Amino acid sequence: MTDTIFPAAARTELVPGRGGGGPASTRTVVAYGFWIFLLSDIIMFSGLFAAYAVLSGNTADGPTGRELFNLRSAFIETAFLLVSSYTCGLGALSAEQQRRDRFYLFAALTFILGAAFLFIELTEFAGMVHEGAGPSRSAFLSSFFTLVGMHGAHVTSGLLWLVYMVAQVAVKGLRPHVLRRLLCFSLFWHALDIVWVGVFTMVYLMGIR
Repeated sequence: MTDTIFPAAARTELVPGRGGGGPASTRTVVAYGFWIFLLSDIIMFSGLFAAYAVLSGNTADGPTGRELFNLRSAFIETAFLLVSSYTCGLGALSAEQQRRDRFYLFAALTFILGAAFLFIELTEFAGMVHEGAGPSRSAFLSSFFTLVGMHGAHVTSGLLWLVYMVAQVAVKGLRPHVLRRLLCFSLFWHALDIVWVGVFTMVYLMGIR
């Protein structure tokens, strides 16, 4: 009777994971969806980099990057963010090993380093605005504040996400779905580091020449 209703070929097509009618697993959906999100973010930053490259010379007789940028502060910012990427990776490894206390430690270090990065960046912005070099001063400054500020907004959202993930670990433990979310956060944080290396090179190192 079963063979009559569902022939062998038809039964094979209904097996999930073999091109049949079964839905994709949650892990697969989350992985594809998150990679699409990261790629869309990279495309957005690529547009901002292109805009900055075109407009960086349009200072409207205002201050240039050489006059405004403090390379020492930029180096410190970069160091904070790169070290935070290392601690984030150690936190993810600790979570995979079900070592909750170590995860909390590295999550706290990642948050502190990310917050220090933001503090230096906001201090730089405030100083520039105080000197009359706000985003409306020139096309160069508009593109600068947009590019660097957008990265800072992403770091802010990453810190909020990290707080949320720590709360999830505290309430739910290191379950598989929590580990998947932690992996997504880790990929997001590392992507921000990659973008910042581009910002540091194009905006600060090239801007003081």
